[in-house]
Parts: sequence; C-alpha cells; structure tokens
Amino acid sequence: MPNKRKLGLVLGVIISILCLQLALPGQAAEQQRVTIFAAASMKNALDAVSAAWTRESGIQTSISYAATSALAKQIEAGAPADVFISADAEWMDYLEERDLIQDGSRTDLLGNRIVLIAASGAASVTIAPGFDLLGLLGDGRLAMASPDAVPAGRYGKAALQALGVWDVVESRVAGAENVRAALQYVSRGEAPYGIVYETDAKADPGVAVVGIFPEDAYPPVVYPVALLKEGGSSASADYLEFLKSAEAGALFEAEGFKVLAASP
Repeated sequence: MPNKRKLGLVLGVIISILCLQLALPGQAAEQQRVTIFAAASMKNALDAVSAAWTRESGIQTSISYAATSALAKQIEAGAPADVFISADAEWMDYLEERDLIQDGSRTDLLGNRIVLIAASGAASVTIAPGFDLLGLLGDGRLAMASPDAVPAGRYGKAALQALGVWDVVESRVAGAENVRAALQYVSRGEAPYGIVYETDAKADPGVAVVGIFPEDAYPPVVYPVALLKEGGSSASADYLEFLKSAEAGALFEAEGFKVLAASP
C-alpha cells in the first residue's frame, strides 16, 4: 500500500508538470499580444501595419477603434491596453497629466488634414473666407464628428470659424460619434456634405473630396502615440518601434498620412 501511495504521488507530480508545460506557451503568447487603442480614422492604415507586424514577429494584436476622446476616457477608467494612438495632442496630454503613459514613450507619429467631402461625382468647391457653405447644404445637413469632443470635429469647427461660416451652419451640423461615422453619413446619402480627414475620404469610394481646407485655418493635425503604464504586453515597445519603421511608414503614406516619426 505505501508503494502504491508513493507511485500515486509521483504520477500526480508528473501530470502537474506536464499540465504546467502545456499551459506556459499559451500564457507567454497572451502576455506578448499587443492591445492597441487607436483613433477611428486610423483603421485602414493601422490594420495593414499591424498585419505586417504580425507576419514579421508572429505576435498578434488586438485593436479597438473609436473616437479619441472615448478611448482616452476608457483608459482613464482602467480599460486594459498597451498602446494608445490619439488623433490630437490634447487627449494624449490628458492621459499624460494623469500619469497614465510611460515616460519617454510619447512620439508624434503621423500628420493629416481635413477636407470637405460629398458624394462621388459632385462638383468641386472653392473653400475661402465667407464661402457659401449654407447654400451648398440646401435642405441638408453638414456631417462631422462631434465638435465638442472629437478631434476631427474640433479641427472642422476651428476651420469654419476661421473662415467666418461657423455661425451660419452650426445649427445644421449632424454631429457623429467619430469621424468614420460622419464619413458614412455622406457615403449613404444621409448628408450632402461632410468634413473628415483626407485619409478617411480615401478609404471610401462612395465619397469624393470636393474641397481642401486651408491648413492655416486650424491647428496642425498630429497623431501622437505612447505606451501605457498599465499595459501588460512584453512586446509593446517593439510594436511601437515598428510603427516608426520605414515599412510601416510606407503603409501609412499609402493611406494618405504624413509620416512624422521614424526610427533612426
């Protein structure tokens, strides 16, 4: 009987070791998976960049796209993420002020610009001080991301204010939760015109750029990226470096972004 007990204990130890060995690879892989929170306007480009990263590294990514403001609030509330890419400096400042990003990891990654869109085939519009945007809208509405919170909406509002037409069209704005939603309003014919990033317009064949806003009429569109202090992935720093690589830069440029950061 004692021998049987000893044999049972030995077998139990062996089984426990085997189970631990089987579990470790999965746990290691999960620890390496990189979770990214990114502005909705980055979807096409960042999907391509992240797919390239996975092919090269073998490490998976998980990306949540939404309005920058919503993502920053989720991070503040404790949502698990490793990397944050904002569509403006203000929301990255917001997280930095709350000590939620890793020191020294913040980088201005990309640039963009805002444009006026309409359905494909629409005539071009000359955007200048006092231009008749209200007349162009007719009975329709102007689609844009919420000007009170979402970066794309704030840029659009700033441009319209600088051009002296915000007061006459403010009541006709169809505010959207993010810039991709505003794009869909125009693409589906729910609004005749919209203000989105140039990169968004390139992503939807159902719309056309009919005018480009003067870049001195609104603050520079900059996308900062940073690692988050509460991130648990051991591969997040490598992912950040890949975002600044020449390979990633080419993919970003193919979608219309201006590359601001590059690894040495």
